[in-house]
Amino acid sequence: MSRPGRRSLVLALLASACTSPDPAYYTLAPVPGDARPLPPRAPRTAELRRPGLAGYLDRPEIVRAGGAYQLRVAGGERWGEPFGDLIGRVLAENLTSRLPGMSVFTTAGSITTEADVTVEVDIQRFGAEASGPVTLLAQVAVRRGRRGASLTRSVRLLVEPRTPETRDVVAAMSTALGQLSDAIAEMLRRA
Repeated sequence: MSRPGRRSLVLALLASACTSPDPAYYTLAPVPGDARPLPPRAPRTAELRRPGLAGYLDRPEIVRAGGAYQLRVAGGERWGEPFGDLIGRVLAENLTSRLPGMSVFTTAGSITTEADVTVEVDIQRFGAEASGPVTLLAQVAVRRGRRGASLTRSVRLLVEPRTPETRDVVAAMSTALGQLSDAIAEMLRRA
């Protein structure tokens, strides 16, 4: 092989060695829950605001705890949509299935109407701990009308994934989001 041909081959091999594999994309999934009828005076429409996220979570990559005071960001494992929008969409779907007779819409969608209640969620921690379980720590507020009183609650959930594989961690995160939806649904029944 001629010298220019070898150089082209070497450059092609180097270029292929430097390319990274396509990332794997993940999504959270709705989780079925207890669908109970609403009390007669319960609200019929709920606006779910885009969930607030701790800054370290507000990124396309999946974040895990890496040990004491460390985070691990897996560049090849990403969320399929912005994480806050993903959480809001799945929460709305979970709430709709748990609250027959109530319309739940998100501020990220195209529906705008005056809702009976507003739901706000602030997620302070959400992901797999170095020791294994998925932790979800959130503050939730439900407010009736524009100036109505707020009902607030802190929620801390732990869900053990089947394995440390990302697929199983994401499934455990979906389960935790389902449990958070159960807590919010109960707040909405009492609103």
